[in-house]
Amino acid sequence: MGAVKYPVQAVERAGVTFNCNVQRLSCCNSAVNLNPPLKHIGSPPLTSPNASPQPRVGAVLLAAGSASRMGHLPKCLLQLEGTSLIRRHIDAFRHAGVAQVVVVLGHYAKEIETALAGLNVLVVRNPQPEEGQASSLRLGLAAWPGKESISMDAYCIGLADQPLVGAHEITALIDAHHHRPAGCEFTQPLVEGLPGNPVMFSDAVRQDLLAASGESGGRQWQQAHPTQVHRWGTPNAHYRIDLDSPEDIRAFTLRTGRELLWPPAAKLD
Repeated sequence: MGAVKYPVQAVERAGVTFNCNVQRLSCCNSAVNLNPPLKHIGSPPLTSPNASPQPRVGAVLLAAGSASRMGHLPKCLLQLEGTSLIRRHIDAFRHAGVAQVVVVLGHYAKEIETALAGLNVLVVRNPQPEEGQASSLRLGLAAWPGKESISMDAYCIGLADQPLVGAHEITALIDAHHHRPAGCEFTQPLVEGLPGNPVMFSDAVRQDLLAASGESGGRQWQQAHPTQVHRWGTPNAHYRIDLDSPEDIRAFTLRTGRELLWPPAAKLD
C-alpha cells in the first residue's frame, strides 16, 4: 500500500501528539498516565446527527497484535469490498452514533496509521504490545481523562479483525446494554451459548480495569463479577466471526461468498 500524504498540524503537550484528523498518543513505557490532557484538533468527534445524546458511548478498537497465526500480517488491513476492516469498523461506530473512537496500535503501527489517514480517531500506540491485549485495553481506556466535557456513559470494545460487525451490530449492542437488567455493568453478546464481540461496559468497569495489572482484562472482570454480566442472547452470528489464520479467510469466503483481499504492494516491517 502506498503512503498516503496528508497535511499535518502537530501539537505536542505532555507526551501527546495530535496530527490533523488522526490523533496519536505515544507512551514511553508501560507506566501510563491515566489522566493525560486530551484535546481534539480539527473536526469534532464522530457523531450521528440522528443519534440521541444519551447515553454517550465511546469505543476502543484493538488492533495491536502481532497476528502470528496470520503469518505476521496486520489482519485489520484485509479488505472487504475494497475497504479495510479497520476503516469498516470506524465507519460502523460513526453510523451507530458513537461519540469518540480510540484505536490502539502496536505491531505494524506505521502501516495501520497510514490506512487511517483522514479519519477522525484518536490513535494510541502500545509500546509493548507483547504484554498482551489487556495492556492495550488499559491504554485505550486511559485515553478518556474523565473530564465532564468528554466523559462517556459506556464503552464499546471492538476487535479489528471481525469482518461482519457493522453499524447494525453495534447499534443492537448499545441498545441491549442500555436495557440491561438492573445491577449489570457489562454486556456481552451470546450466540448459541458462545461469547461474541464487541462487548460493552459502564464507566465503573472502566475504572476497575484501569486499576488492574498484568493480564487482567475484560474476561477476568467477568469471571470475578458473574452476577454483574448481562449475557445478551442473539442469533446474529456476526458477533462470533473473526479472523486468526489463512484458514479463517478461506472459510469466510466459503461461508459468505465474499472475498477478503490483502492490500496491494503492502510493505510491512
